Amino acid sequence: MAKKVKINLKDLSTEELMEKVGEEKLRLQKLRFSHAVSPLENPNVLKKVRREIARVHTELRAREIGGQPVKS
Repeated sequence: MAKKVKINLKDLSTEELMEKVGEEKLRLQKLRFSHAVSPLENPNVLKKVRREIARVHTELRAREIGGQPVKS
């Protein structure tokens, strides 16, 4: 099984994080549709994608509260 390289969210710009949220939400939607049609081989992937979305939202909120400078 290939290891996935973990991306450090603090190194990404705000625009990149917003883009990542959109991509992950789209991925989650596609997974949910395919799971409704036929069961996924590994349904835990739904949980992993939801958690990734939450991680990105948490980083965005931390930047909003902390007034951290935006990387471009």
